[in-house]
Amino acid sequence: MTQGYYTGISGMKTYQEAINVTADNLANISTIGFRATDTQFANLYERSINTVFNQQSVGLGARVDATGTNQEIGSLMMTDRSTDLALADEGWFGIKGADDVPFYTRAGNFTFSINEDEKLTDLVTPEGYHVLGTMAGNFADGVLTKSTLEVDLADVAQQQPLIFPRTLKYPAEPTSKVDLIGNIGTDDELRVLSASIVDSNGDRNSLKVEFTKVDPQVLPGSQWNATAIIKNSDGETIGEPQNGVVEFEEDGSLKSSTLETIDNNGTAIDINFGSGFDGVASIANTNITSSSVADGKVSVELKGYEINQNGEVVATFTNGMQSSMGKIAVYHFQNDQGLDRISGTLFKSSSNSGEPIFYKDANGKNITGTSISNFHLENSNMRMEVGLTELIIYQRAYDANSKAITTADQMMQKALQMDA
Repeated sequence: MTQGYYTGISGMKTYQEAINVTADNLANISTIGFRATDTQFANLYERSINTVFNQQSVGLGARVDATGTNQEIGSLMMTDRSTDLALADEGWFGIKGADDVPFYTRAGNFTFSINEDEKLTDLVTPEGYHVLGTMAGNFADGVLTKSTLEVDLADVAQQQPLIFPRTLKYPAEPTSKVDLIGNIGTDDELRVLSASIVDSNGDRNSLKVEFTKVDPQVLPGSQWNATAIIKNSDGETIGEPQNGVVEFEEDGSLKSSTLETIDNNGTAIDINFGSGFDGVASIANTNITSSSVADGKVSVELKGYEINQNGEVVATFTNGMQSSMGKIAVYHFQNDQGLDRISGTLFKSSSNSGEPIFYKDANGKNITGTSISNFHLENSNMRMEVGLTELIIYQRAYDANSKAITTADQMMQKALQMDA
């Protein structure tokens, strides 16, 4: 009879702990990246009973053997921010606090915050932990030094907090070539072809080429004087105008040109009139047309940062140009179940989990090893119906063990009364 007390009490303690675990899971059902805890049970002791027909065992109590982390992938929720990330398969984001201790999480609700420097911005979690990754190292003094579409992921030990400049300029690319296209006709009138160009300071200037007929003309074909002039936005002439002669065949196609280059505030620009009818032509009884194509880009400001599906932190500029500034790291472990739980969303590596690693491709290059979904967050992997069902089962088991203690007590009282 006394065994009933011990069995009932151990059962009540065991299922009370299971109820607490399940209640915590249900309380975090709306927590982004939450990993539910599973309860595992074991017999406290067993007693063997041998009969003529078979051998049986009777349990003498129960205990919680272990609590493991549920590694199922939670459902994905769509958001309106590219900094919200979700991992479609196994893997962990790496984050680091002020004490430089790395943690690992599935919660990808990241955001940009102002750094202590105020000239920088940090990619952080809502709790202020820095997100770890590989910096591209392609900016200096607030200017982009190299444009790249992809950053190679460095080794595990080289990952660092992702910190970016708050203000960033896309460097100017001075114009080096201008293609002039159009029909200047055959009438003896002033014709002008123009193009928008960029100098080495990033300023936008205007190139104009003025055509006047050579007098006298040498037939067949036609000859035109061409004068190239560069002016700034205030209408002031930059440098010295350049002169040359452009000749056309009898059919109006381009024959030759002696006007080839002009200095644009220290940068030479090649002036291309084309060839044949592909470029500038002199054709009668046809509409006068004018167009141009020029390379070069003015210096523009940073518009903002976004994160793409490759985990690249991409800077977008006001002219539409983009460049990757860093790459978010995705860590993997030999045994995810061996991670030490710090909270429902934060974990630390342990001797059971092994050290974090990166997957590699066939060429030995570090890769994330899983798909990253931007504009998505991973919900808790605790399912409401499963949690409520477990709660009912554990509560019933708790009541049953409580009833066992009551029954054992009543049996004890009966036995005492019989002795009396």
